[in-house]
Amino acid sequence: MNQHLQRAIALGLISGLTIPTAVLASNGYFAFGWGTPSKAMGGVATALPQDTLVTATNPAGMGFIDTSLDIGVSFFSPSPRGYEANDDYARNAQGFPTSGFVTPGRYDSDSDWFLVPSMGYNHVLNDQMTLGISIFGNGGMNTNYKERPVWENFAGAPNQLAIGPGMTPPPGTFAAPNGFLFTMGPDGRPVPVTDPNATPQQGNVNPGGIFTATTPTGVNLEQLFVEIPFTYKINKQHSLGIAPVFAAQSFEAKGLEPFRQMSLYPDAVSNNGKDWSYGYGLHLGWVGEINDQLTLGASYRTKLWMSDFDDYKGLFADEGNFDIPAMLNLGLAFKVQPNITLAFDWQRIFYNEINSVGNSNNVNVMPCMMGIKSDSCLGGKNGLGFGWDDMDIFKLGARWDYDERFSFMAGASYASDFAPDTEGLFNVMAPATIQWTFTLGATYRHSKSDSFNFSFAWMPEATLDEGSNANITGSQTGSLYMEQKDIEISWNHRF
Repeated sequence: MNQHLQRAIALGLISGLTIPTAVLASNGYFAFGWGTPSKAMGGVATALPQDTLVTATNPAGMGFIDTSLDIGVSFFSPSPRGYEANDDYARNAQGFPTSGFVTPGRYDSDSDWFLVPSMGYNHVLNDQMTLGISIFGNGGMNTNYKERPVWENFAGAPNQLAIGPGMTPPPGTFAAPNGFLFTMGPDGRPVPVTDPNATPQQGNVNPGGIFTATTPTGVNLEQLFVEIPFTYKINKQHSLGIAPVFAAQSFEAKGLEPFRQMSLYPDAVSNNGKDWSYGYGLHLGWVGEINDQLTLGASYRTKLWMSDFDDYKGLFADEGNFDIPAMLNLGLAFKVQPNITLAFDWQRIFYNEINSVGNSNNVNVMPCMMGIKSDSCLGGKNGLGFGWDDMDIFKLGARWDYDERFSFMAGASYASDFAPDTEGLFNVMAPATIQWTFTLGATYRHSKSDSFNFSFAWMPEATLDEGSNANITGSQTGSLYMEQKDIEISWNHRF
């Protein structure tokens, strides 16, 4: 094996094992693009290979890339992001809530900047074949609410003893029909009332406060992908690509204690530290130069079959299964003039096929809280999910090759809604509301061997408005919101 290829694969594998990528992404939890030139053009790459990260979109594109190395780093900010809960939850005649509710107010998540590295290498074996490796992050989910527990009003309390003289509910308390116990706070808002020291024999269904939400509340998903693309050129114009894909992901959840009441595996819901999952899939692609102006491309990446998150099998559907959804790309690139190229991609991500992501969270979980366990409880096949739909993304980009040294790029993309407004509750942990992405960038060719790339992306704040969850929070409404910025620089070296 060529020495350059050996070293690149070794470097890639070492990087893959040592560098996590904890980020959010603009297309659900997929990145809007991979490779700096692609990101500068709104993420288009299916029919426009520009560097060795093209394999993340279409492995066949490596057939049009010289023997080269790319190293890049992205500075990513998904901020502000968070949720706003409205003060419209249902109350009884005394002013107490008749169901669990989210404390009204607007709450931002912390953790505002992330560093996301990437690298790729391609080796031309001969006139027909190439072999390479690419390491990249696919996105993820990260929220960290420190101000107050998101689910502080959800601890179960049927027949629970309240804090008060003689261990009886003090005046002004009310046990809602579904078993939540509150007292009126000094600001006129209900406050949960529990005595975590009471025993189950005394009627306490929350012994030791095991169902009481804590801070920080949130989740952290880290994902890393390694693709090893092989391409075969049928002729000079057409390339076929195949790439085995290997993935590693870690997950951690905090502050979700009340959901233990709704789970088949209450000890595997929250605050269990970081858990790891590993898996694989296959990526197939084609790029064809139809004529001197028009290039077409297509690719399909299978679902990535991942090992289960055993420490969170009581949170995710299918006992901790969190496979990574399949992805389809179709694209074209058209040279308007010899130095001006327009490109368009359509991407579909099949989120709804993964139960832990696609299952609804607007589900009646009261039987689960009352001890009647079924597949509809958390951890079951039909357990609560994020309620995400399959997502369609439309990307448009332009590149102007100004001269031998400089190229300038711009682009935009639009993603369909990630979920209906009835799925807002669980998505407080992952407010993937971004729809529009606008990008700019440039390439500077320092020499025949070395070039430097820059991209900037802005995703304006988008919201999921007036969301509600009739089965868990009754009539209360709220919204999710997020804005993002992404700055990436990279170096390309041709051998």
